[in-house]
Amino acid sequence: MRVLVVEDEEFLAEMIAEGLRRDAVAVDIAPDGREALERLRFGAYDVMILDRDLPGLHGDEVCRRVVALRLLTRILMLTAAGTVRDRVAGLGLGADDYLTKPFAYDELLARVLALGRRARPALPPVLERAGLTLDTARRQVCRDGRYLSLSRKEFAVLETLLRAEGAVVSGEDLIEEVWEADTSYRTNAVRVTLSKLRTKLGAPPVIETVPGAGYRIGDSGSRPAPGAPGSDTP
Repeated sequence: MRVLVVEDEEFLAEMIAEGLRRDAVAVDIAPDGREALERLRFGAYDVMILDRDLPGLHGDEVCRRVVALRLLTRILMLTAAGTVRDRVAGLGLGADDYLTKPFAYDELLARVLALGRRARPALPPVLERAGLTLDTARRQVCRDGRYLSLSRKEFAVLETLLRAEGAVVSGEDLIEEVWEADTSYRTNAVRVTLSKLRTKLGAPPVIETVPGAGYRIGDSGSRPAPGAPGSDTP
């Protein structure tokens, strides 16, 4: 999942971003409305956390323009104004959800994950394939009943591959889905993360490499020949 945090208070923006990244969410930050719109035009985001009281281009106007552009990005509006009238006004602009400051991080995360599920085709909260079970709510992964300890990037890569339901996911799509826009080493990071993930998943391999195309989760684990699609060579 990719999230855009639009917040002019640097400390709050970084706090939100750091928390979401710990929960395997790729996050970019825009300090104002104009940069937010620029990022939205050239990048796909599942959810935008939008401060309503932005300087310059107000959050209300950002919301209006996102709706006018018919983007699929879900909008969670943040504001210090918490009256019923304020909430109704924010939702009336096209926001999908509304959260007042100050807020509890756990509630923010729950709302972001809920909006993220609405931003993409409906899939069950527990993804299963080839002996793998990934619980998106509990952030747990197990293979054949054995629980695995994955880093946030490994979890996000595996979730992306499982959501593809056997289809091939290109390296570029993994970068777009999992890594922040400002990560300069993303191509190498994909290879490194896949290599570590394959090691943790164990044998027989379940992540297949499709030469020139990308990666996919096979129907069942198999032991490919060295160098063949699905071998441990990323």
